[in-house]
Amino acid sequence: MAAADSLLDAIDLKILNLLQANARVSQADVARAVNLAPSAVLERLRKLEARGVVAGYGAYLDPAALGLGQLSFAFVRTVGSMEDMDRAGDLLAQMPEVLEVHHVAGEDCYLLKIRARDSQHLSQLLRSVSSVPGVTGTRTTIVLTTVKETPRLPLPSESKGESA
Repeated sequence: MAAADSLLDAIDLKILNLLQANARVSQADVARAVNLAPSAVLERLRKLEARGVVAGYGAYLDPAALGLGQLSFAFVRTVGSMEDMDRAGDLLAQMPEVLEVHHVAGEDCYLLKIRARDSQHLSQLLRSVSSVPGVTGTRTTIVLTTVKETPRLPLPSESKGESA
């Protein structure tokens, strides 16, 4: 965040921390927390959104409560040209149970984060992954328990940039 860091002041960082903690926080509550008028907070939020710092808002759902308690990660190998590899990545990204697709360095080409109902469902999903044109193999790790999983990004100290 080095480039964006220089564009964010202490108030922006405090606003971002508040939003990461609770995206439903009211502008009035944010304004009180950062000691600004609600209109000033709205202007800052619009600028953060326009610059792409705030990419969106959402609700975090409990996968187990929705019957998707099986978490796994799959490394995927592909062959072919760069266009073939990109096409395979695009097809993998279209699978609803594939939550993340990362192009990685090393023996494998992609790392997938997959949510499934159970091991049988995961097996079906891995067969679908293997049937994507260009995919030559997969290696899968099944998660037994999750110690930490968060969408929150670490932000620089809010005091950074404030004068003493």
